[in-house]
Amino acid sequence: MRIHVTRTGGFAGIERHAEVDVTGRADAEEWRSLAERALAAGRGAPPAGVPDGFSYAITVDGRTVHCADPHLTEAQRELIRRVLKEGA
Repeated sequence: MRIHVTRTGGFAGIERHAEVDVTGRADAEEWRSLAERALAAGRGAPPAGVPDGFSYAITVDGRTVHCADPHLTEAQRELIRRVLKEGA
């Protein structure tokens, strides 16, 4: 399972993206569960954000959803944090 996160917006408007392939990892099931919960709460189109807030596109195995601060679910927030930290 490949999980890709793109973050746009913020004060400087700098885009950041990262991807993690969890296939074969010991914690793959944990990642899968977190990704499913994050996708379930996402939208098909980018939502309206707030000034200087971040917007996100989360793609899991080709399926993309969108979300934005400050309306992230806990699952979305955790998945984004983990991918942007571990992804390359």
